[in-house]
Amino acid sequence: MTHKLTTEEMHRMTVEEFRESAKLPLTVVLDNVRSLNNIGSVFRTSDAFRVEHIALCGICSTPPHREIHKTALGAEESVEWSYHEDTVECVRGLKERGYQVYAVEIAHESISVDCVNALMCECVSGVAIVFGNEIDGVQEEVMELCDGALEIPQEGTKHSLNVSCAAAIVIWEMYKNMRHTSVAPQNK
Repeated sequence: MTHKLTTEEMHRMTVEEFRESAKLPLTVVLDNVRSLNNIGSVFRTSDAFRVEHIALCGICSTPPHREIHKTALGAEESVEWSYHEDTVECVRGLKERGYQVYAVEIAHESISVDCVNALMCECVSGVAIVFGNEIDGVQEEVMELCDGALEIPQEGTKHSLNVSCAAAIVIWEMYKNMRHTSVAPQNK
């Protein structure tokens, strides 16, 4: 019979240990995400996979906020974040620092997220993935600056996912592919 691990058996990091630990060279950019629950959920997923940074842009709310905390469960304290009034300027800054930037969007010539490999993540400062507004997606001006688009394969009628669900899928795929590079964090 299988039993769940206790909190002690999980050997969870403290916030201080997390801050000092090696991070996945991945920045998550939220482009005008309006739902505080979605923002909190992205913080929680980013904590789980040791994402290095979250850039909150435009109309995104920022911590501390009760509604963000409700879904982040404290991850807003562990994951580094910054606020940027303009997503375009944020993406330009990332590119100037050597990041490859990908929009998560259904677009012409998009790459299926399950085809991403570690080669895409080598020889750069890091990778940034941009998630757009719940209704309008990633802004066209931001899309034009991106090195490409990542698409989550979908076979239903909607061809869209909640932004926090999409973020969880893409962050997991990036983690799976980047964790084998020399810059990725190693398991404790």
